[in-house]
Amino acid sequence: MRYTTEEGGRLNNFAVEPKVYKAEPPNRKQQVTYAVLGVGAFTLIGGLIAIAVAVS
Repeated sequence: MRYTTEEGGRLNNFAVEPKVYKAEPPNRKQQVTYAVLGVGAFTLIGGLIAIAVAVS
C-alpha cells in the first residue's frame, strides 16, 4: 500500500489512482445503435404521454 510518514510518525494513505486513458469516439455501428435506442425511447415516452392524456 502506498503511504507516506508525516511529522510525528503518522501514516498518510493515498488511494491507488486508476490508469487514465483517452476516450475514443463511437464507431459507425455504435452510432447506429445509439440512434435506434434514442428513437425507441422517444417512441416509448411519447406513447406513455399519449396514454396518460387519453386516460385523463
